[in-house]
This record gives sequence, C-alpha cells and structure tokens, in this order.
Amino acid sequence: MNSEMINKNTPPLLGADMITLPQGFRAAGIAAGIKASGAKDLAMIVSDPPSTIAGVFTSNRVCAAPVKWCRAGLEGGKAQAVVTNSGNANACTGEQGMRDAAQMAQWTADQLEVPVDHVFVCSTGSIGFPLPMDKIESGIQQIVPELSPAGGKAAAEAIMTTDLHTKHWTVKVEIEGQPVVVSGIAKGAGMIEPNMATMLAFCMTDAEITQSALQAALHDAVNQSFNRITVDGDQSTNDTVLLLANGTAGPAHPLDESHPDWSAFVAALKEVTLQLALKIVDDGEGSNKRITVRVEGAASDADADRAARAIANSFLVKTSWAGAHAIWGRVMETMGYSGAEIDEDRVDIWYDQIHAVNDGISAGAERSEIEAVIAQPRFTLKVNLNIGSGSAVVYTCEITEEYVRINVE
Repeated sequence: MNSEMINKNTPPLLGADMITLPQGFRAAGIAAGIKASGAKDLAMIVSDPPSTIAGVFTSNRVCAAPVKWCRAGLEGGKAQAVVTNSGNANACTGEQGMRDAAQMAQWTADQLEVPVDHVFVCSTGSIGFPLPMDKIESGIQQIVPELSPAGGKAAAEAIMTTDLHTKHWTVKVEIEGQPVVVSGIAKGAGMIEPNMATMLAFCMTDAEITQSALQAALHDAVNQSFNRITVDGDQSTNDTVLLLANGTAGPAHPLDESHPDWSAFVAALKEVTLQLALKIVDDGEGSNKRITVRVEGAASDADADRAARAIANSFLVKTSWAGAHAIWGRVMETMGYSGAEIDEDRVDIWYDQIHAVNDGISAGAERSEIEAVIAQPRFTLKVNLNIGSGSAVVYTCEITEEYVRINVE
C-alpha cells in the first residue's frame, strides 16, 4: 500500500493481489482462435445494472478503431459490457477497422440484450491486420454463457499479449459504513511510455458515483500510476483505461467530491491503478528489475518530471542497469539534455542509501557498493537537483538482449 497517497483521515483499505469482482459484475475469458498459440484471446466484462463509465485513452495521434469507438461511447456516460480481443490490435485498418469494432459491439449487445451504445470494445496485439471476424463472432457467442462473478482471472489471462503474468488487484473500503469493492485487471509489457502505454486496464466498483466525479477521479489516478511508468519509451495506438461504477453497493447518496467518504474511494482507486501499473513495469519485456526514479529539488514539478523521464527512458542508462554497472555519468548527461534546469555543480545522486554523487562529482562511494544496489531486483535512484522544490517519480526497468529478441519476432 502506498501510504503517501492516503490521507490520514481515510478509512483503512484492504488491498490484495487478487481479483474479486464487485457486486453486479461478471467476467470471462476464452480461446476464440485469434492467437495461433491457442491461448485465451477473448475477454468480456459485464455489469448487470448499467454502470456509469469513465475513460482515459492513448495520446498517440495514430489510434486504433476501438479507441475511437470507446471515446465516442463515453459521451453517453453508461456502459454494461466491455469486450476485448488480444492477438490483433485492429489499428491502421481504415474504415474496415471501424466497421469491425462496431460489429463486435453489436454482436455483444445482441447476445446480452443491452443497447449497443452500452458496449465498449478494445483490442490489443499486432498492428495493421484486419480482425478475423468469423472467430470473433463465434467467440462472442461462446463467451456469454461463461460469464461469472468468478471469471475475472480468466478475463485477465485473455487480454495478455507478450505479458508473462496476469495483472489484477482488488481493494475493499468502507463507504458510509458499507463495504465497497474497487477491482481491476490490466495488460502490458512492451511499448510502455508515460502518457499511457500499450496497455489496457479495466477497473470496476460497486459504488454509485456521478459521471463527472468518476472521470475526474480516473484522470487523477491515471496521472499518478499509468502515466508514471515506462519500459521502452514507445507509445501505442490502443491504450485504454476504463472505469465502471454500477452503484450496487450504494451509498445512499452518490459519491462525488463533496461526499465525506470521497477521499476513501479515491485512495482505493489510486491503490488499484498504482498496483496494476507497477505490475506492468515488473513484467516489462525482457526485464528483471523495477527501478524507481525520484527527482527532487527541481525548479518546478515539470522540470523534475522532464529529468526523471529522461533518465527512465535512456537506453544508455537502462543498459547500465542491466549490467549492474555503476556508470552514474550516464544519469548526469541524460539530465543535461532533458530540458530541465540543471546546475551540474549542485547535483546529488543516491542509489538506495548509497550516496554516489555530491555536488556533481563522486561522493566517494565504492563502485562495488553501488553495483550491489543496481544488481537488486528493485532499487531507487534518487536525484536532488538542489535548485527548488519541484519533484517527480517515474517507475521503469532495465533493457536487456531479451527485449530485442521479443521485438524482432
């Protein structure tokens, strides 16, 4: 649990690496034959009562047909189903791609007997290929009878592409004295860059929340989680985060920013999104390490962000982490071109508790001490620019030969 995100007056949260669907939700995941491997490749999440919905999408100006469908669907503010295929992104597929996304929604709506504008469609996988619509139609017919309150794990499996592990998290919190569940699943391992990533995340809650408050809460949570991670500096065409709230658990008065328990819900949502985001970094293609990059003492938060992202995305820095080499000069030079205000004679750098750089030069730490930290599966690189009070954090990983092998296939 990230205690920094939770106000001291917020009720305690019970969070766990599990997937417990909130009341009124069902899910399923099946193998529809889209992937040649025979792995699960079609997922569906259904809210039996209509849900209020919020969404955040890729900032890439080249975006997939399902993203365009979902953006348009947000205008209605209601959702009852999310259908997702993996193995094919339905991106750069022109008008046919838009027709196929709409057809996926229509088939789902027909099977569930819900309005088509209550169906949201997502896709993930290879870009530039038309969807195998015969397999998707058959898959949608097969998956509906499989929907279950216990189907979240199968849905998490079905949205995976190069992921090695499923990603899910559940938090339980009290709202007006009643238990409320906030739960989520996600996928992502490569093409991961702040400002979203080649990732999908679907969050659900049985709380009742106004649409405007839900959208604001999701936007804030994404900025502190999915927009704080990077694997390789690449942005995708299909990034989508959806949040559905069906109100099954109440409260008596719909949640919004004026509700006394609003901070409890916000803390729960941030916990879910942060844990899902960290799982994406942990599963980064070819990586074995999670590195937290913290920049403090910058002229502004924006400057701290520039410096942190430059470090986290530098392949020279990331390969030094892969080799556990104490080449802190690469961190210095990366910040120098980041666009942040830098005075090299003021910079301090720590690897966990090892002070490596003091006022821009070696602090005298033994190389072996620094390399012992970098060899760990998780460590923190902290930089203090000693200019102002700006700060930022980015979560990243190293780059290895395996990353190249995965991406030349």
